[in-house]
Amino acid sequence: MKKVYYLKTCSTCIRILKELNLPSEFILQDIKTEPITAEQLEAMAALSGSYESLFSKRAQLYKKMELKNKNLTENDYKQYILEHYTFLSRPVIINEDAIFIGNAKKTVEAIKESL
Repeated sequence: MKKVYYLKTCSTCIRILKELNLPSEFILQDIKTEPITAEQLEAMAALSGSYESLFSKRAQLYKKMELKNKNLTENDYKQYILEHYTFLSRPVIINEDAIFIGNAKKTVEAIKESL
């Protein structure tokens, strides 16, 4: 599978997608207009090794809900991501059986190398 989970209103996601110039076989899913399903999230977690690795601790809701003061479990991370798209670290790019999470420079470089 070749898929990108992103927000089309996120300037960082858009910049990364332009920079990568992904081939047309990649399916783009705007997670705000087409929310992630439990099955999709489970598949991402299977590739990444955990729900926590997919969770954005930089999200404004994370700070607002004071989640850093709680001991979150894998199930908590899963539930929060399914409840609100902002908790998914973006973009998430799946290239066959490789997953790339977030917008760190080294992550973007790794994606380029995998293409």
